[in-house]
Amino acid sequence: MKKLFFYIVVLLTFITVSTRQQIWAQGIHFSQYYHAPLLLNPANTGLSPENDYRVGVNYRKQWASIPVPYNTFSLYGDFQLMRNRNETNWMGVGFSFWNDKVGDGDLKLTKFDVQLAYHVQMGEYSMLSGGVSVGYAERSVDFSKFSFGQQWDGFIFNQSIPSGESGYFAKSRYADISVGINYAIFPNENLYLKIGLGMAHINQPKESFYGQQNKVGARPTANIDALIKLSEYVVLNPSLYYTTQSGASELLYGTLFGVSIGGGQEKNAKLLVGAFHRYGDAAVAALGLKYQQWKLMTSYDITMSTLAQANKGRGAFEMGFVFEALYNSFSKDRRTYNCPRF
Repeated sequence: MKKLFFYIVVLLTFITVSTRQQIWAQGIHFSQYYHAPLLLNPANTGLSPENDYRVGVNYRKQWASIPVPYNTFSLYGDFQLMRNRNETNWMGVGFSFWNDKVGDGDLKLTKFDVQLAYHVQMGEYSMLSGGVSVGYAERSVDFSKFSFGQQWDGFIFNQSIPSGESGYFAKSRYADISVGINYAIFPNENLYLKIGLGMAHINQPKESFYGQQNKVGARPTANIDALIKLSEYVVLNPSLYYTTQSGASELLYGTLFGVSIGGGQEKNAKLLVGAFHRYGDAAVAALGLKYQQWKLMTSYDITMSTLAQANKGRGAFEMGFVFEALYNSFSKDRRTYNCPRF
């Protein structure tokens, strides 16, 4: 335990130092990072001890008050394979699809990834996971939807006047590789703690509409996630997520509360309430419902930075949906490690 707390202190120190100077930029991201496990870290693939598979959808509409807001969509699924005899080690395989679009020129990023991870239980109280993600991405923009200086006729931008641009529709394609590890500790049935480290775009692929040598910067990530059983009916889920890329950074932290509201011994229904903060940018309020294998989360970003003067605090609306289940009824009797149910 002493080593574990030492690692946590080192990680938090790294985060604090790295966020002293920040240049904010936009990439694919969700305020509900806890509902985008394969984007968070490929080592999360198949890391669901009480279920065999899960499927999820995320949608984010950012800055709806501006004429052309960001729209981000993701679809993912991951599955467990090759559990050993003691059911303490297993492999996870997954897939994810991402689409991000913004601007009058429909600047798009479309990406498809496949993930592979392996999870090894180390003794009775900890687990080590490692994963890799390999993807194909396409960035595109439609120049025919832009107006250029050559098209100004003295009164308006006239689309019938040639823009002087060589192409109207441009694409950039590249392969993308990410890696990650997780270390989880579960000393008793009331506590689960996971620390994850990852590196996205580790191959630093080239991305340019003009054949230039522009590279996508490597993006290290770190996250801490805990489940704490406060009572028979309440589970606390604090978490923290940090990432940085080419001088830009994002730090999100907060907690979810899960409160059982269903009757009977199963307590299949839970109300989920949460509050988060994106450092230097926004407060995030979250509300959701979990019923049996289904979970629905909604959240809203309230802009708190200087941008609030322009968007009147209307940051982003987000919705996340997750379904988790077992392959068959025989899986119910398998051995799983202690973990508070959320």
